[in-house]
Amino acid sequence: MGLLAFLILLAVQGLIVGAFARLALPGPDPMTIPQTIAVGLAGSFIAGVIVYALSDGRAAPGFLAALVFSVLIVYFIRRRRGGGLTSPGAHDPRR
Repeated sequence: MGLLAFLILLAVQGLIVGAFARLALPGPDPMTIPQTIAVGLAGSFIAGVIVYALSDGRAAPGFLAALVFSVLIVYFIRRRRGGGLTSPGAHDPRR
């Protein structure tokens, strides 16, 4: 597989995981598509490192582990913006 195909597949995986992570938390999230991809890739990477460390390299993370860590990242982004579990923060039109 070429490098370009690998990068495209990586971006698609990040987009899917990041989109599901954003859908898992109630309320709108003012994120762009590249930010969604970054959240998905970061969640997948952190899940990979933690599952690898806990299993001594015998297991690989699945979609669920990547989703859980991506949801945590989205939650921490919301908290940093001043929001909470159901409110995205400073860009919330209900305020």
